[in-house]
Amino acid sequence: MILDFFRRPTNTLVSAAIVVGVLSFASRLVGLLRDRILAARFGAGDTLDVYYAAFRIPDTVFALLVVGALSASFIPLFMKYAGEGRVRDERAWVFTNNVLHLIAIAFFGLAVVGVLFAEPLAGLIAPGFSPHKLALVVQMMRVMFLAQLLLSVSTIFGSVLQATKRFVMFALAPIVYNVGIILGVLVLVEPFGPMGLAWGVVLGALFHLVVSSVGVRWVGYKHFWTASLKDSDTREALALMLPRVLGLGVIQLQFVLLTVMASGLAAGSLAVFQLAYNLQYFPVGILGVSYAIAAFPVLSEYARREDTRGFVETFSSAVRQMLYFIIPASLVFLLLRAQIVRVVLGAGAFDWTDTIFVADTLALFALSFFAQAIIYILVRGYFAYKDSVTPLVAGAVSTVILLFASVSFSRILLEDGRAFGVAGLALAFSLTMVLQMALLWAILRLRVGSLGESRILPGLAKMCVAGLCCAVVMMGAKTLTPPVVALTTFWGVLLQGLFAGGLGLATYVAVTWALKTEEFEMIRSGIDRKIFARFRAAEAGTDL
Repeated sequence: MILDFFRRPTNTLVSAAIVVGVLSFASRLVGLLRDRILAARFGAGDTLDVYYAAFRIPDTVFALLVVGALSASFIPLFMKYAGEGRVRDERAWVFTNNVLHLIAIAFFGLAVVGVLFAEPLAGLIAPGFSPHKLALVVQMMRVMFLAQLLLSVSTIFGSVLQATKRFVMFALAPIVYNVGIILGVLVLVEPFGPMGLAWGVVLGALFHLVVSSVGVRWVGYKHFWTASLKDSDTREALALMLPRVLGLGVIQLQFVLLTVMASGLAAGSLAVFQLAYNLQYFPVGILGVSYAIAAFPVLSEYARREDTRGFVETFSSAVRQMLYFIIPASLVFLLLRAQIVRVVLGAGAFDWTDTIFVADTLALFALSFFAQAIIYILVRGYFAYKDSVTPLVAGAVSTVILLFASVSFSRILLEDGRAFGVAGLALAFSLTMVLQMALLWAILRLRVGSLGESRILPGLAKMCVAGLCCAVVMMGAKTLTPPVVALTTFWGVLLQGLFAGGLGLATYVAVTWALKTEEFEMIRSGIDRKIFARFRAAEAGTDL
């Protein structure tokens, strides 16, 4: 019974989004625990500056070569051999092993180059660091290349799991990845010093690979040596890969630019930016990424059949359901930002000053939650049509905007004479995401004729009304707690956040129910089919 839960394919959009969303939520919780442990141990200071800077180059190479190859090309091509959650043709494994070995060989070569030239790369990524900090960046970076090599193999297996709709095992892998990083902080830092953080990343990557390997074995994956470029699917994948690699190169360039700028600001600025980004990715990753992952195989199938109506309906449904969740999430992170930061990160060396800096940065990230989440779905729409060029162009345009906005906003002077600093980088990022979403939306709409706006806009209007009520209730609830609980303690801040956030979210759900919002009913019925119907079937002695 338990094994069936992990092995069973998830075939509907709502059910898949629920599975991925719930497990993504668990993964983000573990990720927040990871950040809390890191912040408590080291604070927003030099060690975390080094740790996050060391991540940048290995992560960039991984994102370009592996994610670039897979998200744009692997799943639509693999879908030719998979249907209803199963593999119909042995050629699927020929294609998988070809891509696996070619990517692994290429990444290994790039990793060797990265290890050899770690010193100049560290100077490029963090020019504002002291020589001591740069030396530690070099050491960590070399170890982290090993972690990304393991992740490159695991990510290919993860794409097989997505294509066969085994979303449980796919979404479980990031959870164990974060567990490995946490073990690095708790166990490996003591004997190895700060380098224990880097080895914790390697341990997490190994855990990630083990889970995804078990998942593909259950699907029926057969490993054998092949690395041929003669396979037509492999050649097509490589052809589609180039523009996607360039597109992701543009995205990674954005983060490199932000890292360079943060390294030149006050000590701890890079840590503040990264911690705030990790917090803001909690709702974006759970909602935007989950719905994009769940919708992608379906969008790819409709695009392959040239069924525009089915494509638009799936796209519209994914966007509407995602917006239903992302709107209240944005309000919670905007209005309860200090409570969130203090509860998640406020321990040990992470003091109240660090809390304020991260909270202010988080608030500006929250302004673009909706845009970031929609971009994930939009990009999957382009990939379904095997178009990786348009996202590349949109990314290039947004990078130029981000560069000028970051320089301008980070230098804005506040009333007390301080520069806007790292918060300005977050504001520039949010502005860029909104503009990029608008551009991608407009171009895709020209291609398919409509993106279902006639169904999106009425629901969005009702959600905004509910969101306004949610915000008013949250603000009022916040003022009721200080006389009752001590806000100088962890439990006091936690209770204030839970009370205000819980009342606000309950208000949002109640208003959307009262307004008969279609998205509320879609999600309610999907949860009923996925969860409660199984309990009823079990009680009746049947199997759904």
